[in-house]
Amino acid sequence: MAQSTADVAIIGGAVMGSSIACQLAGRDDFSGRTVVIEADPSYQVCASARSAASIRQQFSSAINIEISLFGIQFLREIGDRLAVNGDRPAIDLNEGGYLFLATPDKQDILTENHALQTRLGADIAWFDTEGLKAKFPWLNVEDLAAGCHGLTGEGWFDGYGLMQAFRKKARSLGVDYIAAKAENLVREGAGWRIGLSNGESLSVAKVVNAAGASGGAEICRKAGLDIPIHSRKRCVFTFECRDALPRFPLLIDPNGTYVRPEGTGYICGSAPDEANDPDCDDFEVDYPLFEEHIWPTLAARVPAFEAIRPGAAWAGSYDMNLFDHNAFVGAVPDLDGFYLALGFSGHGLQQSPAIGRGMAELIACGRYETLDLTPLSIERFYQNKPLIERNVV
Repeated sequence: MAQSTADVAIIGGAVMGSSIACQLAGRDDFSGRTVVIEADPSYQVCASARSAASIRQQFSSAINIEISLFGIQFLREIGDRLAVNGDRPAIDLNEGGYLFLATPDKQDILTENHALQTRLGADIAWFDTEGLKAKFPWLNVEDLAAGCHGLTGEGWFDGYGLMQAFRKKARSLGVDYIAAKAENLVREGAGWRIGLSNGESLSVAKVVNAAGASGGAEICRKAGLDIPIHSRKRCVFTFECRDALPRFPLLIDPNGTYVRPEGTGYICGSAPDEANDPDCDDFEVDYPLFEEHIWPTLAARVPAFEAIRPGAAWAGSYDMNLFDHNAFVGAVPDLDGFYLALGFSGHGLQQSPAIGRGMAELIACGRYETLDLTPLSIERFYQNKPLIERNVV
């Protein structure tokens, strides 16, 4: 068995793993060898390639807001930050904003969230029903009490393009990518030995588990850690509408259904109810979800959507953290050299710039230097103190 060594091995080479690798390799105070282990080098089934790819500051927890405030700055500057030999990546960032809508029973939550978001610097406007109707005349506001719209700093982008930009930059900085699956993980002295599906073995000082839905929980179990990360399927549907609807944002209905523009049409989706959301590793599209829930919701909210032409649809996987729907990030107590960037529950793309930066800081110098990501530590799981996010979408 061929054996090699590295200072840091990152398991999972999609957007999160590549962001960590890129930003670690770009630090002046880190000169070690970094390798990324990716079981699917085609990236055909990774969440980064199948996501609706959006970014928002409209969260209810300060850490998630601050993560996305840095994220939007990073995405705006991606051409400079991730250029390689003069080749500047583009991700078609569209700051169309999120529009969160609230019925009277949820108005207080929307108001409290808006106060926190704006206090932290997010550019979010609050509207009563008259204001909503004036700005979005195509919107049915009969059952609504208020809405919040991201004027700047929120929107959507090319998630696959972001992943590839991180990957290309990482490789230009000397990061090695290994096309294999991490099949075994055992302690070896003060570090770890990783057995790979290609028959090779890798001895490393530090391991970062960024494997996502495809293997993140399994890697944890191999390290002796049992956490509630599950693979959950999410479907994205496309459709065309004959009516022009100006200034259409990424709209979040009070029941959690979303829709946003994409090209000349729209994409939409919604989480299934808990009883119909089992662990899943297939990519079959749940068409009844669109026909029985999503379309009726959208047609009621936007009357122009009563007459649409459905198009293509696809499914992807979330690495869902069933503890509190927020990621576990950082070092794991009592597992020296083992780090997590896992359980993003659908927010991985937008959070990858800040998480990559923070993890690079932690690995290189043992602490967070910029944004303190401690609220996402796995210690909250050990202490049974969930980080409650009221804007789960």
